[in-house]
Parts: sequence; C-alpha cells; structure tokens
Amino acid sequence: MSEQQSAPEQLATGKSQGGAGATYKVVLFEFENFQGSKAEFSTECKDVTEKGLEKVGSVIVESGPWLGYDRHGFTGEQFILEKGEYPRWDTWTNSQNSYSLFSLRPLKVDSADHKLHLYESPGFTGRKMEIVDDDVPSLWGHGFQDRVASVKALNGTWVGYLYPGYRGRQFVFERGDFKHWNDWEAPAPQIQSVRRVRDMQWHKRGCFTVPDPDPAAPTPNLPQYLPPPRHGPVLVGDVTDETCESRWEM
Repeated sequence: MSEQQSAPEQLATGKSQGGAGATYKVVLFEFENFQGSKAEFSTECKDVTEKGLEKVGSVIVESGPWLGYDRHGFTGEQFILEKGEYPRWDTWTNSQNSYSLFSLRPLKVDSADHKLHLYESPGFTGRKMEIVDDDVPSLWGHGFQDRVASVKALNGTWVGYLYPGYRGRQFVFERGDFKHWNDWEAPAPQIQSVRRVRDMQWHKRGCFTVPDPDPAAPTPNLPQYLPPPRHGPVLVGDVTDETCESRWEM
C-alpha cells in the first residue's frame, strides 16, 4: 500500500484535497486579452519571470482555484483566481494599489462545509461574529463592525475584503487560526465583507474540473424522453427557453 500524501505533497503534485482526481491548471499571458508570450502552471511558482514572463497582463484559469501575489515569493497583495478568464488586471482585482502578479500557488479547498469566526480584538477576544455556510457582503449589515483583528477559519476556505460588496484588497483565510491581522498581511484590522471559496466537488459552479467518466462503464438503458410539440419559443422575461437551457447547464 502506498503512503498517503500530506497536504503540501498533494499541492505539489497539483491535486486538490477536496476532490479525487481534481487538478490545477492556469495559463498566464504577457499582455492583455491573452496576447504575447504565455506560460502554463499546474503547481506553485515563486517567480513567474523565471518562466519567461516579464509581466502578466491576462490569465485563464482552467481549473483551480489559485492564489496570486503581486510580489515574488508569495508575498504582497493577494488575488483569488477562480475558474474563468481574466483579460486584464482589473478583472482579478479592484484594488488600485497594485496591478502586478509575480507569484502564485494552488489554493486548497478541503471541505464542503464553511465556518468562520471573526473577532474584534487580537488573540480571539472582544466581540465575535460566527458565519456558517454563507457569504456576507457587509459586516455592518449583519450587526458587526469593520474592525476584525483576529480570525478562526474552522472549516473551508474564505476570502475577506477591505470594503463592502467584495471590493478592495483581498485577504485569504485557509483553515487555521489567525491571532493578529499581521498573520494575513493586512496593514490594519479592517474587513468589511467575506465570502466562501468553493470547488466543483460540492458546488457544480465552482472551480475544479472533474475526471471524465470511465468509457468502459456500462451505459444504463433509459427510456428516451420526447418533449411535447410546441408552437414557437416560450418566453421567460426576455429569454427564450433555448437560452434558459444553456444558462442552467452544469
């Protein structure tokens, strides 16, 4: 029996803790709109310039999520990069302090459940707010304040934002204890909105790809469904039923 991999080893091989067979893949481009030189990554990179990129102007995340940094060596401002296309820097951050991306790593998502404790003071003291399986666009709107000096991420992976509505500088909380705002590299104890980072194992519109089904597996003999005849498209608002089918396709 082979020895089970630890969490860092799983990340190094590009495997998610959350989903069996899930992989990480991101493509960085030198210029905006996916132009210029490009480099593909499936594991962490401390310095993208070592891969022939002088700068990063656009990003395509094929499977993830990833955590980008505006400095070398996984330091500086953080940027969540979930599955999708980012044609220019302001699509992965709305912070005006930085538009660089020089290092990145896979971001582990190890639980379908999410629980977060926010504390007013360092060392898990002062007023406390518990968030369970929910996104909060405004801490003020939920009866808390914007001062957050320590955090416990009990389950799941979270991202906090400096301003309401998931705007401003981002702070990522992987599972663990953060006794002081310096632990998440914040300049001050301020967070005004938080949301969950989720993956495709538990949320079909999440970030991870899933392995293709086994072609050797037998296909069940299901009766064919024949839709009833219709006369012209059925409108829902200003969307036809054909559009609705593609909208909700998983």
